[in-house]
Parts: sequence; C-alpha cells; structure tokens
Amino acid sequence: MKSLRKKSNPDIQRSLFGEILDWMLAPLLFVWPISIAVTHYFATSVANYPYDQTLREQVTAISRQVRFVEGQPQISLPGSARAFLRSDEIDSVYFHVLGRGGKLIAGDPELPMLKASEVPDKVEPGEVYFRDDDYQGQDLRVAFMYLGEPDAPRADWALVEVGETLEKRSQLSNKIIASVILPQFVIIPLAVVLVWFGLSQGLSPLTRLRERIEMRREADLSPIAAGRVPEELQPLTEAFNSMLARMQQNMDAQRRFISDAAHQMRTPLTGLKMLAQLAMRENDPQQLRYALENISSSVDRASHLVNQLLALARAEAGEHSEQALVPVDLDRLLHEIVETWVVRALDRRIDLGYEPAGPVHIMGNVFLLREMINNLLDNALRYTQDEGQVTARVVAQGDFVLLEIEDSGIGISDEDAHKVFDRFYRVDGSGGEGSGLGLAIVREIAELHRAAASLRPHSFADQGERAPGSIARVVFPAHHPLASGSGVLKPVQTGFA
Repeated sequence: MKSLRKKSNPDIQRSLFGEILDWMLAPLLFVWPISIAVTHYFATSVANYPYDQTLREQVTAISRQVRFVEGQPQISLPGSARAFLRSDEIDSVYFHVLGRGGKLIAGDPELPMLKASEVPDKVEPGEVYFRDDDYQGQDLRVAFMYLGEPDAPRADWALVEVGETLEKRSQLSNKIIASVILPQFVIIPLAVVLVWFGLSQGLSPLTRLRERIEMRREADLSPIAAGRVPEELQPLTEAFNSMLARMQQNMDAQRRFISDAAHQMRTPLTGLKMLAQLAMRENDPQQLRYALENISSSVDRASHLVNQLLALARAEAGEHSEQALVPVDLDRLLHEIVETWVVRALDRRIDLGYEPAGPVHIMGNVFLLREMINNLLDNALRYTQDEGQVTARVVAQGDFVLLEIEDSGIGISDEDAHKVFDRFYRVDGSGGEGSGLGLAIVREIAELHRAAASLRPHSFADQGERAPGSIARVVFPAHHPLASGSGVLKPVQTGFA
C-alpha cells in the first residue's frame, strides 16, 4: 500500500487516515490466507467423514460374509454384492480378503497390501481402521478390519480391506471451500468500504478542528475551547493552547519592548537634537568642544540604553533559553567577568574584589549568565561612590549556589528592595545615570535558570547602625557533576533573603 511504503522514509509527510487504514487492513490481508488454509483443512475433514462411514459399512458388510472353517477363512460373496461395490460412477472401489500369510482369498489383487508400519500398535479383531495409500498415481482411502479369535496369533487372522479413490471427497471439499471463500470476495471489499466510511466519520472532528483554526483571524491567539473537542484530541488541544499561550507571551514581550523602546529613546534623542542645535550656534571653540562632549556623553547613555533594551528583549523572549543548559563553573565565569571590569573600577578608584571559592557548578547558559553578572557589576559600580568597595563571590551551600555582588554604595531601603527589579524603576535621589533596566534583566535571566534574585541592604552593624551599601544575590540550584543530570531544573524555593 502507498502509505505503507511511505513508512520507510520518516521525512516524507504521512497521512493519518492512510496510517489507520493500513493498520486495519494489513492484519486482514495477513489473516485471509491463513483462514483459507484453515478452511481447507476443516473442509477436508468434513468431506472425509461421510465417505469414511460408507467405507466402514462396506468393510463391515464384507466381514459378515467371512467364515472360518477349520481355522481357515472362507468367503461367499454374492454377485449382487460385488456389483454394488463396483457401482460407483465417480470413484474406483477396490477390496480384498487376505488369509494366513497374506494369501488372497477373494477380491482385487491390485489393491496395495497393508504395510507393517501402517498397523496400529494395538489391534482388536472386529474394529475398523483407516489408512491412506496410493495406486497407479491415485490417492486411496482404505478401511481395513482384522477377523479372528482374540486369543489366536495375529498371523492366523483374516484381513478385510476396502479402498476408494478420493474424487468425491475432493469435489465435496471444493464445494465447501467455495461456499465459504466466495462470499468473502464480496464481504472483504464491502468491509473495506465500511472501514473507509467509518474512518472518514471518525476523523471528522480533526477536520472540524482544522476548519475552526483556519477561520481564526491572524491576531487571534485565544485558546481553543476544549469542551467541544473529542477526548482523544484533548492532549493535542492542550499542547496547542500551551503553544498559543507562549506565542502570546512573546508577542506581549515584543509589544512591551517596542513601547518601552519608543518611550525611553524619545528623551535621549530629543536631548541629542537640542545639544546638536546648540553646538551649531556656538562660535566659541571651547563652548563647541563642551557641547560636543555632552553630545558624546548622551550618545554613550543612549547606546547603553539601547543595549539594555535589546538584552531585556532577548531575555524576555527566551532567545537563548531554548539552548540546552550545560554544567557551568560559576566561580570561574565570575572571575573572568570581574577581570573585564577592573579598568573601569580603577578609573573611579573603586576597590573591585573577588573572593575565590573553587569549582562550583550549576546548570546554565553561559551567554545569559554573562549578561546577568555584567548587569549586577554595572549596577554595583554605578551606585558606589569613588574610592568605595565592590566584592564579588560565589558561595556553595548544600543544594544551592549563591552568587553575591556586595557594594559599599548608597544602599537601599526595604521598600525599594522589592521594586528595583521592575523595569525602569529607579530609587528617588539615587543619582547616577542608570536606565532602570539592569536588575530587570537580572530577574528575567534568573527566572530562565529557575533561580531567585534579590537585592537587600546590609544587615545591622555591630554599632547598632545599618552598614552602608547593599548585597545583590542570585540563588541557583546546585549541580553535582557526579550525579546524573539532564539540564531540567526545578524552581528554587529557599529561605535566603
């Protein structure tokens, strides 16, 4: 069948209708020859039974004509009896009566003699037995009976045999087979048509579901109503609805990105235009240089804003989340990233420190983790005064790994600590030139790693006053390289603040 041939190549599109039809008809086509063979066997058995009974009666009738005189068998078979045995118009009938030593007493000498291997292990005089033989290329069915005293040796017994060719049996067997097989040539095509019709009706919900989806507007991402879907299609519908929900989330993220980008870029672009207009009016070289420096500074801020907007869009859309998570030595990655920020820290005389912890592994995406750590360090350096301190560390605590960026900056209140991860939120009076996106990016990447991000002020110092600065912390599930892991993470639920 066509669909069966398609199975050899998994890349070729296959028909569900054809697949089901193949699996329903293939067993039928396989069983049909077996049913013919079984029918032939039982038809032969049925055809043999009545003719075996006739042979049994003939052997019994001849045996009644046998008499033993002084131990020797004798038979007086009337001519009418002989004529009756020869009266079959279809098959040839042979008989003979054998005495001691296989001596022919009466009948047809051409009837094949009974072989010793064909004699049953236990033979009773007067019982009829059957055997199969052939004569001049014709198959014979032979019924035989021993006659004699049970206590006498078998060599003294007489043997009566009647053989018949198998033409009548073959004709009857063929009629039985034809009566069974011929209707199947009508029934099987009818069954195929009924199966085809039944499949068409059974798969009609798929057609209706497809039509419902095709009738939707392009922007309609609402879930499919599961109440009108057959039970077998429920998992498919749920998976499709889940995909629609993810698509809706991605589209919402894109809309937010476009809206936020348009809103956030409007201010720096307006400022750049004003600075450029002022620069064009200046004739004093010193004032012109000052205006150009302001333009350069504004371009840097706008570039930083654009980069953070793009990073946030990638994180929200999960651009790199589809890549498999791999074991990552978080301490080594942190060391590499801290080294890239040393020059900026030295420019502001900030003591940027790194506390080594040795190999500490998590399951993560290196690209996203690098983006997260860069934003944490940028946030810490941006809100730390000159000659301050920033310390980066990784801490392993049982089933969790803590990434901490500690600074001696302006600090943060408990109220603001819950809001700083919102996009574009900035603490009043914090100063600096941040865009309010750095920690939002950190939160998005943390969620993609099933991690928890937080920013908290320092705990109370020994003098009873709150120490300056804050601690940014991201808690990851730990990964133990010796344990079997698939990269599938469970959400972190910890008591770490």
